[in-house]
Amino acid sequence: MPTSIRLEPEIEERLSLLASLTGRTKSFYLREIIERGLEDIEDYYLAADVVERLRKGQEQVHASADVRKELGLDD
Repeated sequence: MPTSIRLEPEIEERLSLLASLTGRTKSFYLREIIERGLEDIEDYYLAADVVERLRKGQEQVHASADVRKELGLDD
């Protein structure tokens, strides 16, 4: 499914220059940027969601000493 976005003129210019210098298409670089950046964005927003649940007392927290003992790491 096609998606369109509007870029700032400076970004469009940088993208065009990169494409022309490397012989690749702008679409190639946009896909690369999205694929590489999506994981970082997912990590950020999912972590922010956990932090919010922690603040609301909706997420269980365990002390590291208790976890180490339960896993037998202190033996």
